[in-house]
Amino acid sequence: MGQLISRPENLAKLVSMVRGEKVLLDSDLADLYGVTTKALNQAVKRNLERFPADFMFQLSSDEWANMRSQTVTASRRNVTALPYAFTEQGVAMLSSVLRSQRAVEVNIAIMRTFVQLRRLMDSNRELARRIDALEARYDEQFASVFDAIKQLITEDKQRKSKRPIGFL
Repeated sequence: MGQLISRPENLAKLVSMVRGEKVLLDSDLADLYGVTTKALNQAVKRNLERFPADFMFQLSSDEWANMRSQTVTASRRNVTALPYAFTEQGVAMLSSVLRSQRAVEVNIAIMRTFVQLRRLMDSNRELARRIDALEARYDEQFASVFDAIKQLITEDKQRKSKRPIGFL
């Protein structure tokens, strides 16, 4: 397996979000495994009991049209057949269906990619929480600064209004 495939950042480009799940399409997986999409899907269909709906699902026409408008994946596929999307668990299950050494190596690389993506998402959530906490803290600090400014303005107006008119 080439260095290009084994790098998570290269595989991450193939991961798409569909129905709230990170998935890889059957055509991309077939390319990675060095088989045709038809051969991959036939192997899956022979072992369909290993691929429940949360492991693999077929895209709807609308989902596929949306993905085609965002990527160039469509040019590698027969447009009459809707693609299958494999979740992380579905990709892991493929290793038991496709038993070549390349399949094992690709699956390891894909699993590492999913782990890296999960870590990245977790760190982004943590960063968002920290930013929210900072904003809340600074909002409180600025609120007290604005309150102090308002108080100074009010006191200044009161002092000016209490001055006697005329010369002393």
